[in-house]
Amino acid sequence: MEVMFDFAPDPDLPKAERYRQLVGAAAALIADEPDGVANMANVTALMWEFIPDLNWAGFYRVIDGELVLGPFVGRPACIRIAMGAGVCGTAAAEGKTQLVGDVHAFPGHIACDSASQSELVVPVMRDGVVCAVIDLDSPNLSRFDAEDAAGVGALAEILESKI
Repeated sequence: MEVMFDFAPDPDLPKAERYRQLVGAAAALIADEPDGVANMANVTALMWEFIPDLNWAGFYRVIDGELVLGPFVGRPACIRIAMGAGVCGTAAAEGKTQLVGDVHAFPGHIACDSASQSELVVPVMRDGVVCAVIDLDSPNLSRFDAEDAAGVGALAEILESKI
């Protein structure tokens, strides 16, 4: 019988500790798996479990100069996003985390889910080049802060050679 993973986050932990546990759980899940899509799928499931107040969590992969939808949890999403377009495309084009408290105030925001109010997009780099972005949406305004950006940034770092 194969062992199933059971990562149950404690909702009472401080945010920094929850992210530390998330990164540890992700590292354990992807350690021996060479398939990038499988790794993104499992990390998406972990983010959904560990990060509260989300309505969308997942990946966009850089393929042939544009972002293409990867594994995610949430409502159906935009399949392709041009580099520089919206929050995800901006993060990918600039190679910089985008922390957006009110997506409706972001120039060129792409509304895949009308329930989204705030967004955090963190690029995943490989050899100094963006290979994917982690995209988190929340139905709450100003849901994400610098601590979330740092926690998801740590997650992106362990993914750079695994997706």
